[in-house]
Amino acid sequence: MGSLSKTQVDQLGDRLRKGEVSEGDFRELDAYRRSFAEAYEEVVAIIRNATEFEPTGRPAKSTTSIIEKLRRETIRLSQMQDIAGYRLVVPNVLMQNQLVERLKGALPKAVVVDRRKQPSYGYRAVHIIATARNKPIEIQVRTELQHLWAQLSEKRSDMENPAIKYGGGSSETQKWLSAIASLIAEIELRELTPLPAERVERLLQLKGGFHQYLEEEITKWEGRRKSGGES
Repeated sequence: MGSLSKTQVDQLGDRLRKGEVSEGDFRELDAYRRSFAEAYEEVVAIIRNATEFEPTGRPAKSTTSIIEKLRRETIRLSQMQDIAGYRLVVPNVLMQNQLVERLKGALPKAVVVDRRKQPSYGYRAVHIIATARNKPIEIQVRTELQHLWAQLSEKRSDMENPAIKYGGGSSETQKWLSAIASLIAEIELRELTPLPAERVERLLQLKGGFHQYLEEEITKWEGRRKSGGES
């Protein structure tokens, strides 16, 4: 953990959570988040070799995001698993399953969290928590539809209320996002089910139309954000 022991990291986290923050604390937090860099590079090399995919990555979560998470949740700073991480987006759920299996083989000690089985306020994906140099590195594996849903949730949160991502905010928005998440889950379940050719074609048409709808909604909400909330 850099120059800090686990106890010191958690004490720093407690101060950040309570708002008792000095300039020195900000420097320590910045140094701590930057201490994940070598582990981050080590894991990306494994991902590339195992999957032949090029992940998008974040070498270190911002200090603001870390503090917000500490204040929102009961997690200790030393337990935070997403300070550094990667994301892989694949076309469908079959490829998602295959990719997860490859990563499990390349990272045998990794912990797999399947948020398709236990969604977080509609959010669905597979998270793999790898460990390198005693640092946790999070790998998110999403399908294109799961990724679009996450982007849409982000846009609505940005425009309406940051709590939307965590089950708060407008109940109407929550119902809308939940309905979309349920439809994505149903489409992806059918993708894993053997179907006659004509039903496969209908499923692909449904998926394509839904994919377009999500992209249009994201574009619409992004436009509202840029225009200051005007319709």
